[in-house]
Amino acid sequence: MLVIGIAGGTGSGKTTVVNKIVGSLRKNEVAILPQDSYYKNNSHLPLEQRLEINFDHPDSVEFDLLVEHIKLLKQNKTINQPVYSYLTCTRSEETIKVFPKHVVIVEGILILTHAELRNLLDVKVFVDAEADDRLIRVINRDIIERGRSVDVVLDRYQKSVKTLKMRMYFS
Repeated sequence: MLVIGIAGGTGSGKTTVVNKIVGSLRKNEVAILPQDSYYKNNSHLPLEQRLEINFDHPDSVEFDLLVEHIKLLKQNKTINQPVYSYLTCTRSEETIKVFPKHVVIVEGILILTHAELRNLLDVKVFVDAEADDRLIRVINRDIIERGRSVDVVLDRYQKSVKTLKMRMYFS
């Protein structure tokens, strides 16, 4: 089994890279584990607090479960991948059965920040794009897929993505 990690900033083009890889392989040869599926379940918080969660911070991801799932796939075992909703900021009761495949792609903005996960990746790819291109993609995606307004998207970008980037440079 080959485990490929595709990382990059929000709106950088990770999904496009994943789709190109999947398109170049035989059908049913690849499994995809999106980091987004492993955001912590925040159903215990009021909706107002859930909407303020910084999904660009490593504390928002349940890395232990993601690592466990990759290890199980490597042992040729099937997993039940969580389903996460950006609309409610909670995990669904439903899961997605993921079967072991020749290639497993782990995709997400934070996958290279976790040492144990990083060590499970055979190939690591970082996708980069200009900040203004990324922002345009994020605005379009969040309006269409996540039901957010432009104002909300820009506010979240200012508070999390841009602030996180500044903290990384000055830490």
